[in-house]
Order: sequence, then C-alpha cells, then structure tokens
Amino acid sequence: MLIEFSLIFLLSLFFIKVIQKYAITWALVDVPNARSAHVNETARGAGIGFYLAIVLVLTVFHFDLILTYIWTFIAIFLVFLIGVLDDHKGTSPNTKFFVLIFATLFLWFDDILITNLGVFFGMEVSLGWLAVPFTIFAVVGFTNALNLIDGLDGLSATVSIVILSAFFFIGYDNSDLFIMAVSAAFVTGLLAFLIYNWHPASIFMGDSGSLTLGFIISILAIKSLEYLPAISIFFVTAIPLFDTVIVMIRRKRNGSSMFKADSCHIHHIFKELFDENIRKTVLFLGVMQAAYSLVGLQLDKDIDEGFLLILFIFNIVMLYLFLNAMIKKQKRKC
Repeated sequence: MLIEFSLIFLLSLFFIKVIQKYAITWALVDVPNARSAHVNETARGAGIGFYLAIVLVLTVFHFDLILTYIWTFIAIFLVFLIGVLDDHKGTSPNTKFFVLIFATLFLWFDDILITNLGVFFGMEVSLGWLAVPFTIFAVVGFTNALNLIDGLDGLSATVSIVILSAFFFIGYDNSDLFIMAVSAAFVTGLLAFLIYNWHPASIFMGDSGSLTLGFIISILAIKSLEYLPAISIFFVTAIPLFDTVIVMIRRKRNGSSMFKADSCHIHHIFKELFDENIRKTVLFLGVMQAAYSLVGLQLDKDIDEGFLLILFIFNIVMLYLFLNAMIKKQKRKC
C-alpha cells in the first residue's frame, strides 16, 4: 500500500501544479466576492488534480475492486464531471442537484442503500420502500453540506481528512477493502492538496473537489452502516452536519430562504472569534471534528440509538445557542 499511496501523493502534487499553472488558460479562476475569505483572483479546480491521481492509481492497483463497484465509480465520475463544469464556467444549483440525484441512483445497483436506521427506544426503524428516496436525501444533503464549509483555506480538506481517516479505521477494523482503499486514497490526495491550499492558498479545490469529496464521504458513510449505528456516523461527520442544520434552522426562524448564501456559517463566526486567524480557525474545527469522530467510533453496532440521538440533538442545540450568541456579539446580519 505504501507504493500506491506514495504515487497518489506525488501525482496529486504534479497534477495540481499543472492546473495552477494553466488556470487562466483553462478558465479555472475563482473571483472573490463579498463572502470570500480571499481578496485576489485564485486558481481553482485542484479537485481535478487529486481525483485524476486517485483514479489512475486505484485502476492500476485495485482494478478488481473498481469492477466490483463499477456503478459506484461511474456515479462518482458523474459528480466529478459536474464539479469540473462548475469550476470551468459555472452551473446552476438545479443542474448540480439533478446530477447528484441521478448519480445516487447508480449506487442502488451496487446495493449501497440506507435500508435500516437502527433501533430507537426498542423499536427498529426499517425504511422498506423509502430506502431509495431516503438515500438520495442523505447523499445529496451531505454532499451539499461539505460544499458549504469549503469557505476557508484548508478547511474542507482538513475536516475531510479527519472524517476519511475515521472511515479508514472502520474499514481496517472490519477488513473492508473498499472503505480502506477509497478513504486512504482520498486522504493521501488531500494531504498533497493541503500543501497548496494551506493559508495563504495558491489554489482552491473547487466544486470538482468539494462535490466529489462530499459524495465519496456519503458513500463511505452508507457502507459503514454495516459496522456502526447510524448515530455513530452522525458523530463521525459532525461538523458539516452541524453547520448545515444550524444555518438552515436560523434562516427559517429569521424568515429568510433556507438556501440563501450568507456569512453566518460556523467557520465565519469562529474566524472572527480567533481574530481573523484562518489557520487557528481551521485547526480548531479540525480538532473539533476529530473529537466527535472519536466519539462516533466508540459506539457499538447493536446499541439502542434513542439516547444517542438525544445526545446528538443536544450538541446541535448547544452549538446553535453559542453561535447565535456570537452572531449578536459580532453584530452579524444573518
């Protein structure tokens, strides 16, 4: 494994450097707006680089695995393509939404579905015919959740590395080659990307990276339901979930559109709390995600998840109250 992941790291470094060099020629440039953390035009599309590196190496070293999960890898490729298109010239949210739904349907052919949510207060929650629509809801929701935290140099990559590392441990502990190979490959590609993306970033991953990562993590989460309870997965992927749920609740309570962009995400608030220090903010949120992931990894598959759900909701409520207090103190318009 050392050889293949060394190759992913080196190829990611090379491909990302090429994209950075020709970003203007290929129209892969991020122009800052009022909500951006950067002030200068910056290359984007690094997701193209680490995705290509990962696909090339996995094809050489794990071709049988790709054939076994061929529909899943086709689905990932579709999400990657819409991300590339968005990085190049932009696509509408509806187009991305449709592609994500269509790609998620492909997972069904490889039996990657959420069919059971576990036992809550002694009652088993089996989805039955709702398995497909619920899986679509979960995958599309989390993919967009990860996309929303891609707002500071290194943040999306750092949080994803922590989450993917947790999934690697799950795969290793249960001898699941798919989970191990995919999670380790993306961790390696992201480590190479961080060399360019750590503040001050010289290139962003773009939607080619963030959408693909969100989709990959969703797939690994569903696969991990074979070994861990559903609430455990909530903790393993906590930061993107917390951010999205809290932002949606706040917008709804304020009478705003739940999909309206603003500067009131968790990373915006903590950045000001840390005196605009982006590196401290990213490291803090990375450590915070690591703590939640460790909690999630301790939970047993056969446990009753009722009280765990209450614990997870309690964490959302407490964080919601804290962030609202910070918003008032920072005089943000949310």
